[in-house]
Amino acid sequence: MKAFRLDELEAERAANDGAYLQFLRERHMSVGLYALNAGELDPQNPHKQDEVYFVVSGRASLTVGTETTQVARGSVVYVPAGVAHKFHHITEDLRVVVVFSPPES
Repeated sequence: MKAFRLDELEAERAANDGAYLQFLRERHMSVGLYALNAGELDPQNPHKQDEVYFVVSGRASLTVGTETTQVARGSVVYVPAGVAHKFHHITEDLRVVVVFSPPES
């Protein structure tokens, strides 16, 4: 079994001065914690993998392709591989668990 605590992952991510911390990598998927603070710009480009976002905390808009939705704690969003997507209008610090399949390269 592999088990994780979000508070410990957030501390590790912050200590490494990065917006993203991959904390699990397996044959068919990888999982990470993504953080953007209120007012920050999301620098993402489309990925080669399918993604699932689970919003742990915060509030923002998320545009995937031509569709935009509001996300907050508890939101789950699927992003197909190769599709442009960005978080924007981040009004509360955003913490998102990201699942990539296949694993992020």
